[in-house]
Amino acid sequence: MLESAPAKNVNLANRIKAHARALGFSACGITTPEPPPHLTQFENWLQAGMHAGMHYLASEHARTRRADPLLILPGCQSIIVLATNYYQGEPPAAEPGPPHAKVARYAWNDDYHHTLLVRMRALHAFIEAACGEPVAQRMYADTGPLLERELAQRAGIGWIGKNTLLINPRAGSWTLLSEILLAWPLPADAPFMADRCGSCTRCIDACPTQAILPDERRIDSRRCISYLTIEERGAIAPELRPALQDWVFGCDICQDVCPWNVRFAQTTNDEAFLAAIRCPNPACRICCSPPQRSSVKHIKAAR
Repeated sequence: MLESAPAKNVNLANRIKAHARALGFSACGITTPEPPPHLTQFENWLQAGMHAGMHYLASEHARTRRADPLLILPGCQSIIVLATNYYQGEPPAAEPGPPHAKVARYAWNDDYHHTLLVRMRALHAFIEAACGEPVAQRMYADTGPLLERELAQRAGIGWIGKNTLLINPRAGSWTLLSEILLAWPLPADAPFMADRCGSCTRCIDACPTQAILPDERRIDSRRCISYLTIEERGAIAPELRPALQDWVFGCDICQDVCPWNVRFAQTTNDEAFLAAIRCPNPACRICCSPPQRSSVKHIKAAR
């Protein structure tokens, strides 16, 4: 008896998810390329100037494609959302002495974009082999005009926390998201509908620059340590400098205090994300001028 087309696609979706895990992805979900339900909130965030100097987010090119994924890939029928666990546990305690630089965990390794793209290409090759024909695609590793956390929620991977990060109930928020837009029909997973943050405000309370807006699930990038130490091209405002707390590239504070991470974060066994630097805290002073801060990109090379 011949398998029906819907049944074949269900089987294919299950095989894709299994192969994604074999490639090193920790979660895989599927959703549809419909216009984002929360697009208005994102546009309001842009209008309020909370994207700070990230002008590429507000370009006409990005806005039109963000509103309609079919402009990114004409004929798109499915979006595969992938999550990769990069949590490496707690770093060793800093040795006594001068201030130690702090680097966000995701930057302890080589560029994750390349790693994820290699895996996504392998997954797409598997899909084409399974389909028996070429399948058009577009893939992104944190680089495309997509509301990727919303896509992950719609694909059933988790919910968007008060710190605006995606939280998976079994692993917390230490994940990197990536997507494959596919011109092939796949059954969509049920969205993750629950909001499990409850009345907790630990991330909001812990943010030293008050960048997390209460009850809004929005970040004011103009105050966010991650933005200030990575994206900001001017000098950091003097009133914000003391709050940086030795962070020189990114910030993990709102993730460190999240109960879902405290209880459920799982140390990765993925060789690509095992720390290239077990102690990412070379002694240095907080750098607040642009020429000095540009050098933090090379901190990972310090052993």
